[in-house]
Amino acid sequence: MSNHAVLNPADHGELRIDTAASAELGDNVMACATVPAEFRSVQAHYPIVLRRDLATGKLEALALLGFETGENLFLRSGRWDAPYRPLSMAIRPFLIGRAPTPDGVGQVHVDLDHPRISRTGEGVRVFDASGQPTPYLEDIAAKLGDLDHAHRESADFFAALDRYELAESFTLEVTLDDGAKNSLVGYHTINEEKLSTLDGAALQDLMASGHLARIYMIIASLSHFGDLVARKNAKVAGG
Repeated sequence: MSNHAVLNPADHGELRIDTAASAELGDNVMACATVPAEFRSVQAHYPIVLRRDLATGKLEALALLGFETGENLFLRSGRWDAPYRPLSMAIRPFLIGRAPTPDGVGQVHVDLDHPRISRTGEGVRVFDASGQPTPYLEDIAAKLGDLDHAHRESADFFAALDRYELAESFTLEVTLDDGAKNSLVGYHTINEEKLSTLDGAALQDLMASGHLARIYMIIASLSHFGDLVARKNAKVAGG
């Protein structure tokens, strides 16, 4: 359950956040949402896959962190073992709240029941002694703003993938060093054959909108499946 509240110094002046990385702090997820605006950073470390919402039929992008539910292979000794953490993970336990109007102004909300909320008096302060945002909160607010803007603009990217029928489903079966098999099903990636046959007008459309570069970032990110398998093998071996 979530317990969201508008963040403010009057109610949350003493709030502290545990910024370590661990399963106990809610980081035990095999995939997290990512947005096209951060693909350049994400593709440097994680495979990017697509998933279609069964209810709406709309595409979304995910950064893969593991092969099983509840598995994050980037957790190591209380830290995140990659230079870049996807925005959807980096902003926790905060989120953008917005009034239910078209021009509602975004506000920083906090999930007071999130495991990152410190119960011990330790952790990073959100407000300083005078009630002003700390550098930590300023950084979080900037990330929230970036994520909110990126999420809004992402619809055009996914619509372009559907317009040119560039998303195709795939199944990946991985055999580990100990003989165990892990399968990934229900995801999509870029249909490279379809991409290669697009005419000049379609390519110009994708290029002018910046979508083509992000499409190739998804393709490039798939090379990290090998890295993910290596992390899984190390985990199984006790490394």
